Amino acid sequence: MKSFLYNFARLIILVVAIIGTFTVCLTIWGVWYDEWSGYSASVAVSDGSCNIAVAPVMGDIVTVPYASNPEDPAAGGGANVDAVLAYLRQAENDPYIEGILVRIDSYGGMPAGSEMIANAVKNSALPSVGLIREAGTSGGYLIATGADVVIASPFSDVGSIGMTMSYVENWEQNERDGLRYVPLASAEFKDYGDPNKPLTSAEHALIERDLKIYHEQFVKEVAENRNLPIEEVAKLADGSSMPGSLALEHKLVDVLGDQETARTWFAEQLGIPPEEVVFCE
Repeated sequence: MKSFLYNFARLIILVVAIIGTFTVCLTIWGVWYDEWSGYSASVAVSDGSCNIAVAPVMGDIVTVPYASNPEDPAAGGGANVDAVLAYLRQAENDPYIEGILVRIDSYGGMPAGSEMIANAVKNSALPSVGLIREAGTSGGYLIATGADVVIASPFSDVGSIGMTMSYVENWEQNERDGLRYVPLASAEFKDYGDPNKPLTSAEHALIERDLKIYHEQFVKEVAENRNLPIEEVAKLADGSSMPGSLALEHKLVDVLGDQETARTWFAEQLGIPPEEVVFCE
């Protein structure tokens, strides 16, 4: 009996030792694999349970965040450009991620920041979808054009290709309040656009010059990203937006649908069943 108990105890110890050794080896292998693959749980988009990164572009597109949490792309109702770009880089480096969904609810914002996000999506090696929900206009639409395919609802607000630098002048109100603008500038146009003084004809011409340059660049990038003749885009670039159904007719979007439409598209691109397309959200 004692011999049996002794051998049984040895067997238990041996089993525990084997399990412990296996666990340690598995942990070491996991750490090595993460190092080799570049995966880091602290900056990963996926924990292995999802394969499509979801980059939200919600609200005003801003290069200087006004949100209390700059790490959250959607915090404070604005899309922090740096946070969105960082998320896209993480998605690129995450071995579990096989595609990117850019989910857009934005009427636009900073043009340079919008261009940076559009280019990051366009230059990604991963298949990408620009999903316009309530609105994808101005800079929000520019971002959508960086994706491989653009999806919108028939009720989405799409387009608004154009630029504005409009503002409200205060100088007449200031005069009535007894306030006087004192011009102190080392160059003629240094304080142009200041709402506390009248805009001169030369300053107005300067702003119009810049707007024309920005507008033409906007049209050019939309035409290139959407593979459309620049003349067609120029005709649509009157600053107006349109419903998703009309945007489809004008080839500003590729298909009408929603996130499930995006799921089907990713499944076709990746050669997997739709149920295996899992969004990271």
